[in-house]
Amino acid sequence: MERIYVVPLGDVRKVPSRKRSANAVRFVKAFLAKHMKGDVKLDAALNEKLWEKGMRSIPSKIKVKATKQKDGSILATLA
Repeated sequence: MERIYVVPLGDVRKVPSRKRSANAVRFVKAFLAKHMKGDVKLDAALNEKLWEKGMRSIPSKIKVKATKQKDGSILATLA
């Protein structure tokens, strides 16, 4: 099963600036786990996109393609 989501990261901007990118990674994982019901693994390109501008500045939203594997885990890639 494959789905494309636009994950809003506006709530993560309320987090202190030194924790923003790490919190954004956790937020994306939690968002996908809630919507797809499984363990989430992020692709390296998606992780790079979240950390692209450093720790303090994150994108306001990100488009993600989530693919459910046969073992039930979810692979998240940049869409």
